[in-house]
Amino acid sequence: MISRILPWQRMGFWLRRTLRKVWVRVVGFAILAVASAVLARLLSPFVPAELAPRLGADAVGQILVTLASSMLAVTTFSLSIAVSAFAAAASTATPRATALLQEDHTTQNVLATFLGAFLFSLLGLIGLRANVYDDSGTVILFLFTVLVVALVIVALIHWIGHLMSFGRMHDTLDRVEAAARDAFERRVERPYLGANPMPQTLPQRLTAVASQHTGYVQYLDVQALEECAAELDARIYVAALPGSFVHLAAPLVRVTASNLDPESEERIRSTFSIGRDRTFEEDPRFGLIVLSEIASRALSPAVNDPGTAISVIGRLVAILSRWQPAEDPEVLYPHVFVEPITPEDVLEDAFRPIARDGAGLIEVQLRLQAAFRALRDTANSNLADAVVAASRAALDRARAAGLRSSELATLEEAAIGEAATGVAAASAGHREARR
Repeated sequence: MISRILPWQRMGFWLRRTLRKVWVRVVGFAILAVASAVLARLLSPFVPAELAPRLGADAVGQILVTLASSMLAVTTFSLSIAVSAFAAAASTATPRATALLQEDHTTQNVLATFLGAFLFSLLGLIGLRANVYDDSGTVILFLFTVLVVALVIVALIHWIGHLMSFGRMHDTLDRVEAAARDAFERRVERPYLGANPMPQTLPQRLTAVASQHTGYVQYLDVQALEECAAELDARIYVAALPGSFVHLAAPLVRVTASNLDPESEERIRSTFSIGRDRTFEEDPRFGLIVLSEIASRALSPAVNDPGTAISVIGRLVAILSRWQPAEDPEVLYPHVFVEPITPEDVLEDAFRPIARDGAGLIEVQLRLQAAFRALRDTANSNLADAVVAASRAALDRARAAGLRSSELATLEEAAIGEAATGVAAASAGHREARR
C-alpha cells in the first residue's frame, strides 16, 4: 500500500493557473481597499488635527462620491471592451486562443484597479457617513484617496495604450506563439519529463490503471508517480501524456506490479490532472494546433486571408527550429518511462491543415516548402526525414488541387527531395524570400 503523497508540483501547477484568474487580482485590490480604510482609523492618533483644513481633507467626501460613480461606469465599460475583444479573437482567430486573452495581465490589473477603487471609495463613504473618522483620520483617508486616484490615472493611460492592439490578429498570434514556444522549449529540455525513454518492447504481465474521468490530461506529476513506483518496487510506463484524451477504458499507466490494491491505484490516478479542455502550459502540441487552426480559418473561402497563413508558417518555423534536444537528458525518475514527442506528430499538427486548406494557393505552398527547407537545414537530424515526408505530402496535395503547370513546376523546384537541384532550388528560394 502506498502512503499518502503530497503532490507539490501539481499544487504549483494549479496555483499558477489560479493566479491567472481575474478574480484573484480583484480580491487583492479589495483587501487593500479594506486595509486602507482600517489604517486610516488606526493611524489617526499620529496625525495632527490641524492638518485637515490645510490639506483640504474636508473635500474627501466629494472626491469619494465622484470616484465611486465614475469607477463603476468605467469598470462596466472596460469589461464590455474586454468581452468584445474575446469575441473578436474567437471569430477571427480561434476560440482556443481566448483563454490566453483572458489571462492577460494588463487587462486583469486594469479591471482590478477600477473595481478596487470603486470598493475603496464605497467603504470610505460608509466610514464618513458613520462618523468612523475624526479629523486626523480624515487626513489619512484623504491621502489614501489621492494615491488611489493616481493609480486610476496610471491604469487608464496604460489601458488606452493597451487597447490599440488588444484582441487584434497580430496580438492573438503573438500570444499563441509565445505560449507554444514556452511549452515546446520546456519539453525539448526534458523530452521524457525527467523519466526514462519508453522502451520499444514492454514487459509482459503489466497491470493497467485506467482513468475514472473523461477529458484531457492537463498535468502529470511525474515526481509523485516516481514515489508511487519506488514504494511499490515497480516500473511505471506512462500511457497518457499531457494533451492525451482519456476515458473510462483508457489506461493512464501500465505497472509491472501485479497486486495493486485499490488505494495504490487511486494514488497513481491522483498524479494525473484531467480537465475538459487542453491547456497550453504542459501541452506543447496544443500550441502548434491552435496556430494551425488560425491559419486554416484564414485560408477558408469566407475569410480568404493567405497573408495570415503565411505569417503563421513563419511563426511555426521559429518555434520548431529550436528543436535541439539534449543528447543525454538527465533521468530524475528512474522508475518511470515516458514516450517523447515524435517529429511526425509535431509536423502533422503544425503543417498538415495548412497544406490541406492552402493546396490551391501557390503563395502558401511556396512558403510551406521554404519552411520545410528551413527546418531541414536548422533543426536536428531526427526531424529531417519527417520534414521530407511532410514536404512531399504537401506537394501531392498541391498537384491534386489543380495548380497551373507553370506554378506546379515552380513548386516542384522548391520542394525537398524532388527534382530540384542546387540552382533551381536556390532560385525558388530567392523568389520566395522576396515576397
